[in-house]
Amino acid sequence: STGSGFIISEDGYLLTNNHVVEDADEITVSLGDRREFSAEIIGADPRSDVALLEIEAENLPILKIGNSSNLRVGEWVVAIGSPFQLRFSVTSGIVSAKGRSIPNGSDSTYVPFIQTDVAINPGNSGGPLFNLSGEVVGVNSQIYSRTGGFMGLSFAIPINVVLDVYEQLKDKGSVTRGWLGVLIQEVSQEIAESFGMEQPTGALISNTIDDGPGDKGGLKVGDIIIKFNGETIERSSDLPPLVGATKV
Repeated sequence: STGSGFIISEDGYLLTNNHVVEDADEITVSLGDRREFSAEIIGADPRSDVALLEIEAENLPILKIGNSSNLRVGEWVVAIGSPFQLRFSVTSGIVSAKGRSIPNGSDSTYVPFIQTDVAINPGNSGGPLFNLSGEVVGVNSQIYSRTGGFMGLSFAIPINVVLDVYEQLKDKGSVTRGWLGVLIQEVSQEIAESFGMEQPTGALISNTIDDGPGDKGGLKVGDIIIKFNGETIERSSDLPPLVGATKV
């Protein structure tokens, strides 16, 4: 198994995807100067697909971290990774969309993915996504493919999400998230009309978990959440990342 990653601090912390190191017995980190180190998993978070590793090294070169909130659709971005073990390959493309929710059956609804058309293939996972200022704005994580190879749809975890996970993994080895305890669905045109809404917006509560925070707080089946903590909910997929990013 081969993946990519990058150094986040001079004293030996590295970031990669959880699925790159999950169930690994041994992890070897190979640097650009051909040095190799055994790595230890400090913590991993399957829901965001982020893992924090540590190697015994000092004065390591680190990358400049950007702000993924400032990304704009159509902006050029660049990825570096090791597709099919072709180390340090560089590919480029544009930001195709922001805030994507991928219905892949996992818990990754907590991640508002950056969709790009940057060529990403097996081995690129965990590598950095750069803007044209050379700042890391995301971590390449997934592709949508019917063949197993690149089909023009790549997804990266926004660096702002990654940094929050990084701090928690570094401090305590695990990640905690806000939780409403409700099931939600999209508001269709038909549902919007039945509620007297001018247009479909928000997240419709289809079920509540008994004694969950939402249930205790008075949320009921049939309620439509249109704002959370001052942030407008345009689509139901907008809600989970906002809730998950909220401190418990």
